[in-house]
Amino acid sequence: MPVRVVVTRQIERYVACPPAVVEAADVRGALDQVFRRTPKLKSYVVDERGRLRKHVRVFVNGTAAEGLDHALGPDDEIYVMQSLTGG
Repeated sequence: MPVRVVVTRQIERYVACPPAVVEAADVRGALDQVFRRTPKLKSYVVDERGRLRKHVRVFVNGTAAEGLDHALGPDDEIYVMQSLTGG
């Protein structure tokens, strides 16, 4: 099923990654396809074990994803963003 993946500007300022439409059943599958198109993006989003980095958040249709195995529906939109922390 087609889904749209958007990487927000916080990450895109380091890696050019225009919005992409991919076919995937879950968030992991969608991101894997985007990583194939833009390999440099992978190290910004996931660690060496394939888990989301501590300061990366993924939203599906504006709601926080339940992890990389979050199921997708037709025409869902995935937003990948870097969260800011500090004090």
